[in-house]
Amino acid sequence: MHIHPQLLADCHLLGTLDDNTLLLHRNAGLPWFILVPATEQADVLDLSGEQRAAVLQCCAEVSRFIKQNLGYNKVNFAGLGNVVPQQHLHIVGRREDDPCWPQPVWGNLPSGPDYATETLQHWVELLQRECGLCATV
Repeated sequence: MHIHPQLLADCHLLGTLDDNTLLLHRNAGLPWFILVPATEQADVLDLSGEQRAAVLQCCAEVSRFIKQNLGYNKVNFAGLGNVVPQQHLHIVGRREDDPCWPQPVWGNLPSGPDYATETLQHWVELLQRECGLCATV
């Protein structure tokens, strides 16, 4: 599946969940995952009921991963697509001590370090075991 170049520039490619590509934003200030459904449709609401349910199930699995494994009690979920036209869904762990609380992450997340290789590997292993990720890293 083709992934928009802006998404690839901003994110680590972690692998696939079902037919969907899972990315992780490079800024380690927050666990900001991006799910890219395998579709040409621009919006999640344009998917068939079956496709939409499958995509939302993958998002729910990532949300559960963020809460149970990364210690975030809140997850923001959105599908904007104003800059990148390819359908992609943001799944972002939030808590009161995060760098942009209570504001939205878009336009408010300060520049931060990238993830350490060890952290990426650990998260990929957990996602494989708990969510069925087929890893590409």
